[in-house]
Amino acid sequence: MHRFDVETLTAGPWRNGGGATREIASWPAGTEEFGWRASVADIERDGPFSAFPGIDRTLTLLAGEGVRLACPGMFDRLLTRPGEPFEFSGDHALTAELPGGACRVLNIMVRRGRRTAQVGRVTGPVVPPLGHAGVLYVLRGRWQTGTDERALTSGQGLWWSGAERNAPGQAIAPLSPDAAALWADIVPVT
Repeated sequence: MHRFDVETLTAGPWRNGGGATREIASWPAGTEEFGWRASVADIERDGPFSAFPGIDRTLTLLAGEGVRLACPGMFDRLLTRPGEPFEFSGDHALTAELPGGACRVLNIMVRRGRRTAQVGRVTGPVVPPLGHAGVLYVLRGRWQTGTDERALTSGQGLWWSGAERNAPGQAIAPLSPDAAALWADIVPVT
């Protein structure tokens, strides 16, 4: 498992100037055509979202007053509750409006036909299934994995590639009663 802290990840500005993305992981690493990708985006102003043909996306509000995602004729969704995921096709270009100002979101993208992603809020131990990739992003409280003595706190987390098919699943457990996290279980399509 690989640890990350969002605040230490390099922020790459969007071409349209509307925000910045901090990549957590892209797999397989170093390839242009990823099977899955996880990132945190800071959306700073209203504007377009790029289309990602062949990609299924799950966006989850992490901080801020919310974001309205609209794709004419498809959907118009206002995300205001942190930790509530919203799934949509990356095939279509959308627009984002920020009714209350800038916000931060977790963005999980999977290549359709190769992987699926289930993103949900968890408050109890997580044991990643063998062969699945995944990301655990701490919303609040303290979390720990295995024998690692360093606790994970808000804005930190773990990711794993799923390539370690023969390794035993290692539990990621809450250490405090207020603990909550987002778990993206990234499942290979067979």
